[in-house]
Amino acid sequence: MIVENNHLVSICYIVTNKDDGNILDKNDNKDKPFSFIMGKNQVISGLENALLGKKIGSNFKIEIHPKDAYGEKNKDFIQEVSKEQFSGIELVKGMTLYGQSEDGSTAQVIVEEIGENSVIIDYNHPLAGKVLIFEVEILASKFPTEEEILEFSHSCGCSHNSHSGCCGGANHTNSSCGCH
Repeated sequence: MIVENNHLVSICYIVTNKDDGNILDKNDNKDKPFSFIMGKNQVISGLENALLGKKIGSNFKIEIHPKDAYGEKNKDFIQEVSKEQFSGIELVKGMTLYGQSEDGSTAQVIVEEIGENSVIIDYNHPLAGKVLIFEVEILASKFPTEEEILEFSHSCGCSHNSHSGCCGGANHTNSSCGCH
């Protein structure tokens, strides 16, 4: 069987940053693979496109550019805000903070610079602008049961439900791996 849209797909993977070779995320546990439903925007488009049509048991390596992952870094997402907004927080350059966005969802920011009266924060996804190298093994691809459709329709496959691993799903913007 091959990987098709609307299939429940299970993979093991390692993701590295092309620039420095650092491992960004991995799930190499074949007993608890990362699983998701193809074509439902639960993973970045570059990974979905690479998986589509591949056979179960395939191992491959692919380079995914920002446009097919988390996009280019957007300078409009870097803002200077009053340091008073962070009272009670010991700020450190590079730290990740979570807050509430205008629409009420959780927003992640990275502290870029700390001035005397202001802080420069970056709302871009931490992997924006990065070229990602995925090493993937396809373990399974099948038509999901009704129960699996319900289970995975509210999930990116991460360990916050009964499945482990992470995807960097395009619709998940709250942490480095893309999970909630």
